[in-house]
This record gives sequence, C-alpha cells and structure tokens, in this order.
Amino acid sequence: MRAEYVEAVLELVSLIPAGTAVAYGDVAELLGSGGARQVGSVLSHHGSAVPWWRVLKSNGAAPPGHEREALARYLGEGTPLLGGVPEYLRTGEGRWRVDLMAARWAPAEDDFDRIDVIAERLERSLHKLSAPDDEMTV
Repeated sequence: MRAEYVEAVLELVSLIPAGTAVAYGDVAELLGSGGARQVGSVLSHHGSAVPWWRVLKSNGAAPPGHEREALARYLGEGTPLLGGVPEYLRTGEGRWRVDLMAARWAPAEDDFDRIDVIAERLERSLHKLSAPDDEMTV
C-alpha cells in the first residue's frame, strides 16, 4: 500500500466527528481512490492513532475482534446503535451494530473543503508516481 494513500485515509478519518460514523467504502469514495478493502487494510495496519471505530462495514458492524472496545467508544460518544447492547454488555453475547442511517457523517462545507485538499493531494501524488520519467521533468 502506497504511503500517500495511507496518509490520505488517516487524515480523512481524523475528520470524522464523535458520535458519527461512515462505511469503509464512504472513505474511499470521498478520497476518489481505492475501495472499501483498501481503507480497511489501512485502518487495520495503521489506524491506531485515528478514530478507527468510526469507520465500519456498510451494515454497521464494528471491526471484527474490536467489538467491545468499539462499543465502549460508541456509548461514550453517543453514537446511535441498534440491537442487543444491554445483553452484550451483560453477557458478551448478542448482536448489536451502529445505526449507520442515523449516525452517518454528513460533512459540512468546510469539511468538504478539507476533504478536497486531501483527495487532490492524493491524486497528484498518485499521478506523479504513475507518470513516465519524461513527464515528471518539468
């Protein structure tokens, strides 16, 4: 995975406010590059310093293996949830998920300005990396 893509994903994820969430594919779409799996890979390998729990599967499921930690963060941030949260907290059993319809981050205009800067920087760096040597000389 290219360092430029990793940096762009992490920078965008750091913009997602508490109490909101997006799907992996949403991040890729906002960047205009990659896909849900690439975003998931970045977060699984490099995401510990950003709010990784705010990026999930399109069905609202928390990242596998991190359900308990993610749930504590969702509850602390007031993220809308669906399902058996009380049962899960009591017994560790049961299913719950983020209500992605209610929790989905709707970036404001200034957020889109920042996202555009990140996406444009990524596009330039990826284009520069894929350009033949003679195109890179200006």
